[in-house]
Amino acid sequence: MTVLVTGAAGFIGFHLARALVERGESVVGVDDLNAYYDPALKRARLDRLANAGGAFRFVRLDIADGAAMAAFARRYGPFRVVFHLAAQAGVRHALRDPFSYGRSNLMGQISVFEACRGMGGLEHLVYASSSSVYGGAETPWAEDDRADSPVSLYAATKRAGELMAHTYSRLHGIPATGLRFFTVYGPWGRPDMAAWLFVDAILAGRPIRLFNDGDMKRDFTYIDDVVAGALRIADRPPGPEGGAPHRIYNIGGARSEPLRRFVAVVERAAGRRARIESLPMQPGDVAETCADASALERDFGVRPATPIEEGVPRFVSWFRGYHGV
Repeated sequence: MTVLVTGAAGFIGFHLARALVERGESVVGVDDLNAYYDPALKRARLDRLANAGGAFRFVRLDIADGAAMAAFARRYGPFRVVFHLAAQAGVRHALRDPFSYGRSNLMGQISVFEACRGMGGLEHLVYASSSSVYGGAETPWAEDDRADSPVSLYAATKRAGELMAHTYSRLHGIPATGLRFFTVYGPWGRPDMAAWLFVDAILAGRPIRLFNDGDMKRDFTYIDDVVAGALRIADRPPGPEGGAPHRIYNIGGARSEPLRRFVAVVERAAGRRARIESLPMQPGDVAETCADASALERDFGVRPATPIEEGVPRFVSWFRGYHGV
């Protein structure tokens, strides 16, 4: 049986699909290759996966199309494990295109779970959530903290996705685990994330934009640590304790780095000083994120540990190579 990765042309989906192939899994990846950011980057990721040989197969698909998703599952399934990572990402983009979040993050979640209903041999459905569900609560954030006051539409849709997953697990016995990702960065990252934006601006001689005058902190989590945690979790599906085979884990390093320190590490890795443009806090943003990662370490012996002093230079090196700068 094969493993399904939705959002396989995305940042985390690409790395996860590659890791699965490297450990001997047969992987089917789906993605709609939308234009939220340059599809050329998504196609470049897929080209890398295609070089893995017959172990990876790509199907272009809009997961929010329930009929198409069901037909796809009948043709290519059943799947042993499903990694559902496809989503409309980004906090600020929701102010411009809110309907894309309802379609991808709500309808897409339902379509994937519907396709998995009654699927013989399905061991585990692992889906992407987000640290944004915690809103502006005091850090560090633990999985049993309240998550009912989101400050962005993106966060609201990801929290709704968790609730839908719990319901499907309870009603239909689908073993499911949600992963709350904390500011993931690394090679092949997204162009709308801080690491890319800062490196791109510094190397081009443009000012970098720091919101809230840079008085912000983020729990930056390196991509390899995220993939390691996701794989370990996928290998141990949840039991029905509490009435539903569903659980949620933070995937974060439990280190809240000041944004200006992150910029300093980027400057050293890039070998250039940054010009700073200070701007007010943006709608939907929060001042600080920080994971309580104790549950992940307790249950799986995994704790994201790559410091930004190691992860940022790796990203800068990849960025230079990808762009030839």
